[in-house]
Amino acid sequence: MKNLHFKDFFWSSDLTSTGGYDAIIQYLNDGKRICKEVEEFMKARASVEEKYAKDLLGLSKKVCGHSEMNTLKKSLDIFKLQTEHVSLSHLQLAQSMREEAKKLEEFREKHKEMRKKMEQQMDTLHKQKSSQFRKTIETKKTYEQKCRDKEEADQNVNRNTNTHNAKHIEKLYAKLQQAKQNAEEADRLYQLSVNTLAKVRDDWLKEHINACETFENLAMERIAFLRNAVWTHLNQLSQQCVTSDELYEEVRKSLEQCDVQTDIEHFVNLRQTGNKPPAPVLYENFYSGQKSSTGSPTSPLPPPVARYTGCHLSS
Repeated sequence: MKNLHFKDFFWSSDLTSTGGYDAIIQYLNDGKRICKEVEEFMKARASVEEKYAKDLLGLSKKVCGHSEMNTLKKSLDIFKLQTEHVSLSHLQLAQSMREEAKKLEEFREKHKEMRKKMEQQMDTLHKQKSSQFRKTIETKKTYEQKCRDKEEADQNVNRNTNTHNAKHIEKLYAKLQQAKQNAEEADRLYQLSVNTLAKVRDDWLKEHINACETFENLAMERIAFLRNAVWTHLNQLSQQCVTSDELYEEVRKSLEQCDVQTDIEHFVNLRQTGNKPPAPVLYENFYSGQKSSTGSPTSPLPPPVARYTGCHLSS
């Protein structure tokens, strides 16, 4: 299939029309706006990444498992350290995004200057073309009017051929001659104007084709640049995911080395306070510590309680 090009499809049958050119300019303006939108998107995304990185960095500094010990403590320390590394990688990502946005801005400014120069040339040619076209139309009207004046003067002479008034005839002939001169001069100016317009048109045609080719190249560059910029942006995001996963993998490896029984034993060895439980607390009778008046040791058992048999208190 044959490729379509600007220079083949943006013409008009009206010499003074700029419809085709205006359509191309509108397309380029839309492209410029899209470049700006993508640029602003990248800058905004960079700000999001930077804020996230700073928040994550602050989070990595918070106390987390400070009093833990042995293998789990090592894992928690690595967890905090890798979280810090993730935050730093997001800061680097934000910086990379800003650099890509800067490239897009420079690209947009370069295109702006190239377009400005071409548009100025085309605007000048459009004004010349329109001005010369109007001038040509005016000279054509003048030429046609002078031709009609000449025909009228010629008819007046023919109508008065049999008139015996010599002065009147001479006057009519004089008017006819003047009308012929005027018509010839108008014809000359009209032809000159048409030739000038033809030259202006040729210059405009060449410049329009040149502008179409230039603008088409700019449009192609813009599409390719934007496509590559977004592709790079996505690669940066994918790489960030890989980087984060690699950093988190270090935490997972550390957790694999974290052994529950080892940490329990470590705690026991470090903080043990004795391997025997305390002796039971025995009952000690108050009287067991007193001696009898004879000097014989007191029975460890309490004295028997006196029993009352067959004796009840009367009411």
